[in-house]
Order: sequence, then C-alpha cells, then structure tokens
Amino acid sequence: MAQEHLDPLNGVTLEKMLTELQAKLGWQAMYLEVSINCFQKDPSIKSSLKFLRKTQWARDKVEQLYLNTFHPYYLASKNIK
Repeated sequence: MAQEHLDPLNGVTLEKMLTELQAKLGWQAMYLEVSINCFQKDPSIKSSLKFLRKTQWARDKVEQLYLNTFHPYYLASKNIK
C-alpha cells in the first residue's frame, strides 16, 4: 500500500492529465509525442477522453507522456524510458 502513494499517477484522473498536458504542451506538441487523431483534428478534452477510455494502448502512451513531462525523476528512479 505504501507503494501506491509513491506512484505519481495515484489519484490523477485522465481528465486532469489531459488538462495539464494541454496547458503545458498544447495539442500540437501532444500530437507530435502521441500520434492520435483526437490530438490533431478538432482537439478537445471531451473527444480525447472518449477515445482514450476505449483505447488502452493510447491511454498508456498519454500516461507515459504525463510522467515524462511532470515526473521525470520518478521514471529515472524506475529505469523507465
């Protein structure tokens, strides 16, 4: 259980991830990192949430982008790239 509290994704909703990524990077940079159409063609939080909730591989990439952007030291400590 103590491990859960160390996980930077613990308690972070997908909507919060998208909102923070969009504010920091913008849709275009997000699309360059994770090439999914909902980040390029008429992007919105709502359309992205709908797609990512159905598509696990894309959600995994967005989570990875979130960690790379906001918690790079966590990834380094886990030896994850």
